[in-house]
Amino acid sequence: MGARKRHSPRRGSLAYSPRIRAKSMEARIRAWPKLAATDEPKILAHCGFKAGCIQIVSIDDRDKVPNAGKQLVSLGTVLVTPPVLILGIRGYSKDHDGLHAEFDVYAEDIPKNIAKEITIRNIEGSMQSAESRLGRIREIYAIVAVSPRAAGLEQKKPYIFEASVSGGDIQKQFTHLKELLGKEIKINQIFETGATIDVAAITKGHGWQGVLKRWNVKKKQHKSRKTVREVGSLGPISPQSVMYTVPRAGQFGFHQRTEYDKRIMIMGNTESDEIKINPDGGYKHFGLVKGDFIVLKGSVPGTYKRLIKLRSQIRNAPNKVIKPNILEVVI
Repeated sequence: MGARKRHSPRRGSLAYSPRIRAKSMEARIRAWPKLAATDEPKILAHCGFKAGCIQIVSIDDRDKVPNAGKQLVSLGTVLVTPPVLILGIRGYSKDHDGLHAEFDVYAEDIPKNIAKEITIRNIEGSMQSAESRLGRIREIYAIVAVSPRAAGLEQKKPYIFEASVSGGDIQKQFTHLKELLGKEIKINQIFETGATIDVAAITKGHGWQGVLKRWNVKKKQHKSRKTVREVGSLGPISPQSVMYTVPRAGQFGFHQRTEYDKRIMIMGNTESDEIKINPDGGYKHFGLVKGDFIVLKGSVPGTYKRLIKLRSQIRNAPNKVIKPNILEVVI
């Protein structure tokens, strides 16, 4: 009998440990870019619901690649992006313990399905009280809400989350949100065609899986061990312990993931006849796309009908946005 082999997980997998179930169906955005080059305040996030996939035939506009200037067929993910409601304004102060919410200001006429989901907090106050405390505020966030029914889904409960505001000083950011308070903003008011964004979502869940599917370890020879689909060795006999790097069975999928640099290839509305985005009978597991939508290049984490949060690009943001040259859309 030869020496026992210890099977290691595939390259890059350790960066995602521990692989546990997400706490919520809604992904959290923990970091936000800073737009230092502009003085105009801008909301940095929007959201959408995953509908399906298509093929995009375009001209490759990347420099220094062998396929530059030629036709390129790539995968596109369709997201339904209904307008989001600017529900309120939240200001944070900062000290050595981190950020602390100083005030919440909400719009007056809030829809009933959204108003019952808001928790009234002691820090809630009037607009005048919030303006008087702007001197100690370090970050301003917009409290936004989106209704899945606006995207054609059956879910009644809305999603409410924070979206960072960047550009200009605190006073300009507060004034910008004050003008938008109680109004709906569309996807084209935040992003533009050709821009690169980041997406955050909860991946598709697969339940409890073994080490072969979860960590992609190699199968053992069918005559060498009693089992084939187990790890060859859990570690040395002495010291008697199993290291965290050893692949183990457990939860696979339903994790929170953030994917960077997703390019917006198409942005439109189904009411216009420019681009037909709906297949005959609608998308499988989703139906017909109605209203505003975008098409992102490549795949997006999560299953159909799941909430996808869209954030301004935080890594390698280009100085200029180039609109893609779309030749054909294959549904």
